[in-house]
Amino acid sequence: MSDRPQVPSDLAEARARHDELSQVIRTARYRYYVLSAPDLADAEFDALVRELEAIEEAYPELQTPTSPTQQVGAPPDTAFPPVTHPEPMLSLDNAFSREELEAWAARVQRGLATDAAPEELDEDELAAVDPDDAPGVVYGCELKVDGVAIALVYRDGLLATAGTRGDGTTGEDVTNQVLTIDRVPYRLPLDDPPALLEVRGEVYYPLEAFEAMNAARIERGEAAFMNPRNAASGALRQKDPEVTRTRPLAVWCHGLGAVEGIDFATHAEAMGTLAEAGLPVAEQSEQHTDLDEVWAYVERWTAARHDVSYEIDGVVVKLEDLDQRAELGSTARAPRWAIAYKMPPVEQATTLKAIEVNVGRTGKATPYAVLEPVLVAGTRITYATLHNEIQVHAKDVRAGDRVLVRRAGDVIPEVVGPVLSERPEGTQAWSMPAECPFCGEPLVRPEGEAHHFCENVDCPNRLRESLAHLASRGALDIEGLGEQTVDLLLQEGLVEDLADVFRLDQRREELLALEKWGTKRVENLLAGIDEGRQRPLDRVLVALNIRHLGPTYAKTLVRAYPSLQAIRDAEPEELEAIDGIGPVIAQAVHSWFATPRNAQLVDELIALGITTDAEVEDSAAGVDADLLAGWTVVVTGTLEGFTRDEAKEALEARGAKVTGSVSGRTSVVVAGADPGSKLDKASAAGVPVADEAGFRHLLQHGELPDDPEAG
Repeated sequence: MSDRPQVPSDLAEARARHDELSQVIRTARYRYYVLSAPDLADAEFDALVRELEAIEEAYPELQTPTSPTQQVGAPPDTAFPPVTHPEPMLSLDNAFSREELEAWAARVQRGLATDAAPEELDEDELAAVDPDDAPGVVYGCELKVDGVAIALVYRDGLLATAGTRGDGTTGEDVTNQVLTIDRVPYRLPLDDPPALLEVRGEVYYPLEAFEAMNAARIERGEAAFMNPRNAASGALRQKDPEVTRTRPLAVWCHGLGAVEGIDFATHAEAMGTLAEAGLPVAEQSEQHTDLDEVWAYVERWTAARHDVSYEIDGVVVKLEDLDQRAELGSTARAPRWAIAYKMPPVEQATTLKAIEVNVGRTGKATPYAVLEPVLVAGTRITYATLHNEIQVHAKDVRAGDRVLVRRAGDVIPEVVGPVLSERPEGTQAWSMPAECPFCGEPLVRPEGEAHHFCENVDCPNRLRESLAHLASRGALDIEGLGEQTVDLLLQEGLVEDLADVFRLDQRREELLALEKWGTKRVENLLAGIDEGRQRPLDRVLVALNIRHLGPTYAKTLVRAYPSLQAIRDAEPEELEAIDGIGPVIAQAVHSWFATPRNAQLVDELIALGITTDAEVEDSAAGVDADLLAGWTVVVTGTLEGFTRDEAKEALEARGAKVTGSVSGRTSVVVAGADPGSKLDKASAAGVPVADEAGFRHLLQHGELPDDPEAG
């Protein structure tokens, strides 16, 4: 079983703690539901509620109708007209482990196995019921969208009201705001619409749209929204619906409240009718009869929680049979026939100890947070990115703040924002230092850019990062030149710039004299460096650390100018004229080669034997470099005849653009084995899908076969 909260040993102490917890929870709910400005991470709030429940379980006399455990949400804001829900909007009880999920399922089966209503039996009487006497059950499993609960009330097929949860009985009327959301119809396209249809769902921000909106706000110097859920709540509560219209909100429908004039036997049947009516129904739903299968669904989506386009924080498990739901009924705050499994939090609160600055290989100066170590989604986080000075100011995070930290995409730690209610007195707003912390040269923010840069190409930290990048797989892929070796070579003074890597064969004896280095290690390193000289020209360009120039753009550049000298000589206007190379990249390439220190470095690298001309193997092999010009392709899953890199190179050699996400601009999704959510997104968006045979046809003919999936 999961850890149980500690409960006070006497009634007086329990009452005092109960009063304290009740006040904190009420305040937190008001800040979450009404102000859209929570000051507690979800995990902290859940822990307080569980502690309160444990106290009431030990001291039942403390549980009253006004206890937070018996209430839902928070009172509505008087700034919006109140709306009464035809049927109360209850919350869900939570499970945090398989054992708690199994305990809920056992209670459900015992409740169905007795003729008495569950509320008529005490815990001991209910526990005595044999769950094997229960009829068969089907569990519906859905992803729990981390959004804002909404009730859409349709009367005779027309949207009468859209209301927030509020206190569960009365919410805020946000009908005009909700009507600005795509796919929320004013009129249901049903031949015989029911007299009353109360649709329950979640309003949310699609993650890509949320991130793009935040990036635009930060660039304008405006405050970034802390997270999609709070931002969605704030957008819904704009007094002017036209402001809401500018926010890229979306909605998923996952259930029904009150219904008149239509009957459903199962939840799936009801959701099918909503889908027919044009309402967006929750994705990835499944039905299972076995709890092992339910748990497999939970585990699968806990691991893949970032594979969907919206934030999820759990899995909702509910009975499919609506008669069984009615038989079980509800408590004062939650239905007995459903439960929410809460995934481990990806957001936690901790203390921001300091803000430091790192300088990368292109000279970009990036502030980062030094944190009091905190466990987030199973990973210990000590540092988190803050991106740039604009974002630090927009988030207004300061050393000493209590901050919320999450793992963006479950990978990159980032600071979401400060808990302003806990800000210590005397904290100072942070500004980018005037000088590079590694070389002392000025940090410069170019006009029109969000980032500061150290423009000293000999900055020691730039050099370290540049050397590591030079040896990376996407650049010259030099075996044996990892970060530890780079640090050692710098420490021993054996390299002082990128060109020195290719002079190491002249320092063989010094390499052999290094502690714990033997002949084999030295020979392997030198062989790796020699192979690095022969890498294609596009990878040489990537290795040079030119700002904005990644592998895809480097290939595009080399196809137009197949020699290093031609690229060096090209004017910005000529580079910009290349299809796929815009003004920012064109200027960055030209400026890099025009810098005297960089020009000297290139001359040295040429003298040391790096590749200076692109091979013409594509033409010799009969590959048309423009065959797929204008195509945007996404590759997902495992292909038998290609690695992911080989598939990407084959597409780019024919002029295609390869991206990592499905969008309206995607021409085709190439799907191998185990393709993941990108295949689902392609199907939903109507994007063509090709299997491996179809992919080969595309590479050969520049078009999809008549039946792409059949190849």
